[in-house]
Amino acid sequence: MNQIDLNGEVAVITGGAQGLGFAMAQRILQSGARVSLWDRDGDTLARAVAALGAGASSQTVDITDLDGLVAAHARVEADIGPVSILVNSAGIAGSNASLDQYDPDEWRRVVEINLNGTFYVNKAVVPSMKARNYGRIVNIASVAGKEGNPNLSAYSAAKAGVIGLTKSLGKELAGFDIAVNAITPATAKTRILETLTEEFIQYMLTRIPRGRFLEVDEAAAMVAWLVSRDNSFTTASVFDLSGGRCTY
Repeated sequence: MNQIDLNGEVAVITGGAQGLGFAMAQRILQSGARVSLWDRDGDTLARAVAALGAGASSQTVDITDLDGLVAAHARVEADIGPVSILVNSAGIAGSNASLDQYDPDEWRRVVEINLNGTFYVNKAVVPSMKARNYGRIVNIASVAGKEGNPNLSAYSAAKAGVIGLTKSLGKELAGFDIAVNAITPATAKTRILETLTEEFIQYMLTRIPRGRFLEVDEAAAMVAWLVSRDNSFTTASVFDLSGGRCTY
């Protein structure tokens, strides 16, 4: 494993209790940063912090609750130190259904968590980064945000929105030495698969030229560099982890 230097940094990782977020927390912790996991499931958070060990802590918070996010950020800065790294990994796949059959309430839920939640977390964290003229942000989008997945219109639309948000915010913050980038992973072996049909899972697998799903450690390796000081120029960009699926 290549060693990325994150000594002295403080990272907030939403959805960090499991899946991609947990793998990213583990890699960032191994690179020398202190990590605060943000998730709404307190029990899962407690197990994750125990598994990560020294340097890890948590905040039980819902990413759709802006006031709660602002309070959680204030607690982290008071208890651990200035937040210099943010990884937005919390998200849901939502239902498998054609658009004409898609429940409007489910549409709103998926967009509220995946897109609006990313907006709320950035809104809570960015001001202190601007005040200190430094930060590294990675928003987790999806290959679905580039190509669209059939019967997953809400998720695809929300993740496309995350890409647009990232490009806009990266330009806004370029003069503050705050890099804002997104990654667009193909399907990874995480609990998000539990919400999808077996037929759809197999469809997604056939779309990946590598012939396998993404490993969470592969995503963590890319994110570790993106949140480091070595990433001193690239911002408002999108990095693929699609196993060859994306052609642009």
